[in-house]
This record gives sequence, structure tokens and C-alpha cells, in this order.
Amino acid sequence: MGDSPDIFDAEPEGEGAAQPTAAELEAAGQNALFGAPAPDAPPSPDAPPAAPIQAPMPPPQAAAPAQPYRVLARKYRPQTFGQLIGQDAMVQTLANAIKRDRLAHAFLMTGVRGVGKTSTARLIAKALNCIGPDGQGGPTIDPCGICEPCRAIAEGRHIDVIEMDAASHTGVDDVREIIEAVRYAAVSARYKIYIIDEVHMLSRNAFNALLKTLEEPPAHVKFLFATTEVDKLPVTVLSRCQRFDLRRITSPMLKDHFAWVCREEQVDADDEALSMVAGAAEGSVRDGLSILDQAIAHADMATEGDGTTVTAEQVREMLGLADKGVQRRLLTALLAGDGADMLAVIDNQYSLGVEPLALMRAQMDLVHRITLFQLGSRGGKGSQPDAPTAEERDAIADWAERLRPGQLHRLWQLLLKGHDEVRTAPDPLVAAQMALLRVMHAADMPDPGELARRLDDIAPRPAAARPADGQGGAGASAPAARLDWPELVESVENAGALRIGQIMRDYVRVVELAPGTLRYHLAPEYKGDAGPDLRDGLQQATGTRWQVERAEPGEDGMPSLGEAAKARAEAETRGIHESPLVKAALAAFPGAKLLEHGRMDNGGDAHEARYRQA
Repeated sequence: MGDSPDIFDAEPEGEGAAQPTAAELEAAGQNALFGAPAPDAPPSPDAPPAAPIQAPMPPPQAAAPAQPYRVLARKYRPQTFGQLIGQDAMVQTLANAIKRDRLAHAFLMTGVRGVGKTSTARLIAKALNCIGPDGQGGPTIDPCGICEPCRAIAEGRHIDVIEMDAASHTGVDDVREIIEAVRYAAVSARYKIYIIDEVHMLSRNAFNALLKTLEEPPAHVKFLFATTEVDKLPVTVLSRCQRFDLRRITSPMLKDHFAWVCREEQVDADDEALSMVAGAAEGSVRDGLSILDQAIAHADMATEGDGTTVTAEQVREMLGLADKGVQRRLLTALLAGDGADMLAVIDNQYSLGVEPLALMRAQMDLVHRITLFQLGSRGGKGSQPDAPTAEERDAIADWAERLRPGQLHRLWQLLLKGHDEVRTAPDPLVAAQMALLRVMHAADMPDPGELARRLDDIAPRPAAARPADGQGGAGASAPAARLDWPELVESVENAGALRIGQIMRDYVRVVELAPGTLRYHLAPEYKGDAGPDLRDGLQQATGTRWQVERAEPGEDGMPSLGEAAKARAEAETRGIHESPLVKAALAAFPGAKLLEHGRMDNGGDAHEARYRQA
């Protein structure tokens, strides 16, 4: 019996029959649910042709967002140790440590602001975690900057390089998070590195909590600390770190670096302008780049798009510095004693916006450079002064030739004192004027050594005394040479022989006084022989041996100094009693007496007596 036909009298499909597509199956399902759509009506011959359907317009492409401006200090942050300027000793130490695999577990970078402490910490992190372009490299002092660790660290997104600002994370809880995290190995890097900036801001308890981990950290952990105030760190922390003191960058090195930045930015800059920027930076690269950034913006505004040129005049105006020519004119007027011209220069600079403190500092800087050139610190005799222009070099050389070292040092001291006064004065302009006038009047004053020589030249020189028999007169003092008994007695007292001086003053009546010879009488009140004491006292005071002997009873002698003073006092008292005014007062008040209230005797030359009525 043959195969029965299909119930629908349809032949079965062969293997080669075409299968429906997914779109056809989808359409069939839609038709079964919602019905087949009506067939399109044939177009009428009278109907106008249909307008062609226009393709929809593509949406407008959004413009690529412009990159935000980055300041020069961030744009030119060192990315390799070769770009880190002024720290050659530290770079060499790190290079040797990496080559010899003698890496410390903690590094401390300290120094003033803007010398590269945080940049150095990031560079160390890159150097320790760099794997090279081929992914097979090891720690190197020259990180490639191409591998994923280098790029991630440079962009601040590496999961194993953790930066913490200690100024905002000062407590024990912040340090506890570090202590708990160091137990775990690095996720993708060779070392897990903790960079703690401004580490001196951590509290005392936070430092104590970190000590044990800092002393014995796991092998995969490195600590990098940066601070500007290393003296605030505990000694226990300092002893656990390898310390690097980053130096200030010298002005010539800063000037060269700023010139390179200007070339990269396609900006022209005068040498003098770059020198002023480098001087204002005070050894800080970041400060200098910030000032240079401002100077470039100032120059753009000045040139109105005709090319950017940073000039010295623009930088001087921007920083409020005194013009170099004006500085020299001010010092010239000061040394010449021309007060009117000096005050006119000060007023002119103040009206131009130059601060009085900047004027004082400019004068101090000029005196300092003159002194250095005079001492030959720039290469010895024949070297050139530290000045950007030939005119200024000639002026400094001329002043160094004319001024004495003592004058320069006195100028510096006076200017320094004036600088402090201007800084604290309520009116800096008036303080600067008065300070510079004081310097002007003191500029030509002789120094103490010169003054002593002048006084020695004009002092009267006593005639040399004739030496005594058998004695030389070279050692005789001035009182003995002038044969003045009161001065001779004072010399004995000044030599320390006070008892002998008192004997000479109260009891010795001089009969003959000659160089090296004394003949005398003694007052009856003195009992004993005063000869040995007088001989010793005179020798001690004059440095020569004296012949001392008592005179014969019949020879007349002068009264002693005490007797003479007493006689003068008695004569003065008699004169007071004989005064008509005193006589009238005594007559008006019978029984009244004049009592001596006080007396001052100055060597017999001046007397003052006061009396009160009783």
C-alpha cells in the first residue's frame, strides 16, 4: 500500500525548499493577530507625482570640548628626574640606591615651598613601579612614562599609590586606616606607596600610632613624606626615614628654566625681565612660574595680540619694583648728600606704585652687590659685577672703587634698621623718607677707627719729663710728667691703691714734686711712716721707681688736699654768713641758725652748698 497523500493534498516539501526568514515569520504573526494590511491602491493617472521623500538630516556633531587652561606650575611639573632642577645630589643618591637595590622603606623630603618635594615623591613612586614599555622592566631612575603604572601615577589614579594631605587628615583614625591597609599586598604595582604631604600637620597621637608600622613596614610598602617644617617632626619619626633636604634653586638656574618655559610657550622675554622674575621667586620654582604666568598675561594685554613679549618694564610695573636706574640715582643722591633730589625720587616712585619697603630693599640689594664685588666674590680681581646691563656694571664697579668697606657695612646696617622701621611704621612713606635722610647724614661720618685716629691726631701731647737720676723717663705716666699732685693722687687711686691714695689726699703736704722725686711733710694726725706706702703707690701708678723722703722741719710745704678742701669750705661758709641777704634774715629771725644741708665738692673747682632755716 502506497503512501497516502497529505490531508491537504499537498506534496511534502523537499529538503531543498526555501525556508521563511525571520522577518517573514514576524510579518505572518502580525497578520494573524491584527489582519493583513490593505493593498496599496494603484496610482491615479491624473494624480500628481508624489514628492520624493528626503532623508532625515543627521544631527549636528557636538564640538570637542576645549581643554581647560593649566597654569604653568602644573603644566611643567617635572615628569622625570632629568627635569627636576637644582637637586642633583638627591637624584644621584636615589640612582645609586636603585642600582644597588638599597632602597629605604621611608623617605622624607623637606625644603622651602616650590622646590619639588611632592614632585620628587611622585617621581620616586614612578621609578619604583615602572615596568618599561615592554612590561618587563624593573625599578629605574629613568621611568619610561609610557607604561600603565607611569601614566596612572602621573594622572593620580593609580590604586596602589595613595596620596594623603596631612593638613586635612590629622587624627589617629586616618593613620589607623593606613596601618590596616598596609597588611595587604599591592593590587597591580610592584610597591604600595603612601605619599603623605605636609606630614608635620599630623597630631602627636597620630605620629605615635604610625611609629611601629614606619619602623617595620611590610616589604611591599614604601612611605614618602613631604614637609616644609621639618623641625616640627618628632625625632622618633626622623630617625626612621631617609632624609633629603631639597635646596633653594639659584637665580641663574631659575632664569634658564623660565627661558625654556617661554620658548615652549612661544613667548619672547627680556633677560632683565626673567632676572627680575627669578629674583622675586626667592628660590621657589612654583612661585617663579606663577609670577611668569602673570607676566605673560600682562604682556598679552599690553601687546594686543601682536605677539607676546615680556619686557622688564612690564614686570617691574606688575611687581611694583623700583627701576634699576632709579635705584642708582637714589643711591647717588644719598651718597652725595642731596636731600632734595633723594626726596623727589622717593615721591616719584611712590606715585608710580612702588612701595616704600621695596625701595628700601632695593637699596639694600644694591649695597650688597657693591660689597660682594669689592670683595671679589664673583671671581676675584677683574671680575664683572652681578648686573644685567653694562651701565649698572660700570656704576657698581665705580662705587666699589670709591667706597671703603666700613662705609658699605655702615650703609647696610642703617638701611637694615630703616627697613624694619618702614615695615612696622603706620606711614611707610614718611618712615622711608626719614630713614634714608638718616642714612644720608651718616654716610660721610667716619667709622670708629677713623674717628679714633682723628682724635689722637688733635689731642695735645705732653712734653716728655726729664728722667730722674739713674732712671729712664720712658715709662713715666702723664700725671707724673705734668707734676700735677691732684692728678697723681687720682692715678694712684685708679691703680687700685685706695688706702695709699687716701693717705696722699688727707695727710701728705708736698714740699717738692719732681719727676721721680717726692719730698713731703705729714700732717700731725697721721702716726707712723708713710714713705714705703707712698713709694709703692707711686710706682704702681707710674711704672717707675720714685725717690720718696720726708722734708726737714723748717721747710714749708703745701697743705694737703683734704686741708685745702676744708679751707675752701670754711671760706665759702663765711662768705654765706657775710651775705647781706643772710644777715637780714638772721636779724629778722633772732636766734635762727644756718645749718648745712648738703655739700658737693668736685676737686675744688665747683661747690654747691644748701642750707635750711631752723
